[in-house]
Amino acid sequence: MTQSLFFSVAKASHPLQVGIVGTGYVAKMRAAALIADPRSQLVAVTGNTPASTIAFSQEFDVTVSASWVDLVERPDIDLVIISTVNRDHGKIARYALEHGKHVVVEYPLSLDPDDAESLITLAREKNKLLHVEHLELLGGLHNAIKASLAAIGQVFYVRYVTINPQHPTPPKWTYQPSLFGFPMTGALSRLHRFTDLFGTVASVNCQAQYWNIEPDLYKACLCNARLTFSNGILGESVYGKGEVFWQSDNTFTLYGEQGTLIFTPEKGQLIQNDTIQNIEVASRRGLFVKDTQMVLDYLYEGKPLYVTPEASLYTLKVAEAARQSSLSGETVKIHSDMKS
Repeated sequence: MTQSLFFSVAKASHPLQVGIVGTGYVAKMRAAALIADPRSQLVAVTGNTPASTIAFSQEFDVTVSASWVDLVERPDIDLVIISTVNRDHGKIARYALEHGKHVVVEYPLSLDPDDAESLITLAREKNKLLHVEHLELLGGLHNAIKASLAAIGQVFYVRYVTINPQHPTPPKWTYQPSLFGFPMTGALSRLHRFTDLFGTVASVNCQAQYWNIEPDLYKACLCNARLTFSNGILGESVYGKGEVFWQSDNTFTLYGEQGTLIFTPEKGQLIQNDTIQNIEVASRRGLFVKDTQMVLDYLYEGKPLYVTPEASLYTLKVAEAARQSSLSGETVKIHSDMKS
């Protein structure tokens, strides 16, 4: 999808009319950002539970729509923001695009890469914005890694670990495979950091383990994806959450021929010989505001966004290859034409 189009909505004299599907933390961050910007007006919301939807509507002074279908069909809505369970992203985005709305959706665009690819085609045909949010690319951690890479020379191995203990495991949709998707798909940002930094992937080998409570609800999961990039770099992404873990971990380690970089969300270190140099990592605060402002800049002024839906789609295909590998026990090769 070309990111240089200047949409006719940018010439409208009234603020952009926005509806949000979802009432959780992300939806509230979006709502606050929209209300603070005079170029947008939040007019409607819909959610999965009546109580939280009513509370959201009262907090932000917006109308409640009975369903996401009703919200999308409102003729006054220009932009639909999708901040609900992963399973529903694709079908809501499709309905919104078919009804001539711009769409902002939290990753993943869909749990099915083929469906996601067809949505990108549909957005292009409709000449509408389809933006898949990837805040990790805007954050201080990612920018600090990019700025520091040259210091360690040729990178040959990277490892990204995110472990989130929960005691007890909360009864949330993020622990339901049917709603969240395969762990590396639902938590797509773990792989997207890799593909943004190191490019295309040649093959992936993945193992996944679940501690089940019932068929569609687990109390813990662990997923280990080992990637071989087309440029020869080896990558390992470890993602775990739930009751079997007792210590949190969020560490990104990069090994280069001239040094090692170790990052947490708060700080970084460059290690060379016996020397350790501290690296500042900017705060994550304000990223939803920044993303929202960039969407409005794009719609009103044609300024390029920081990520394309095609880039998100490619990472989604890598995640699907990881899922297939976890089921078959075999390494899955990724065709180079998947990037196109």
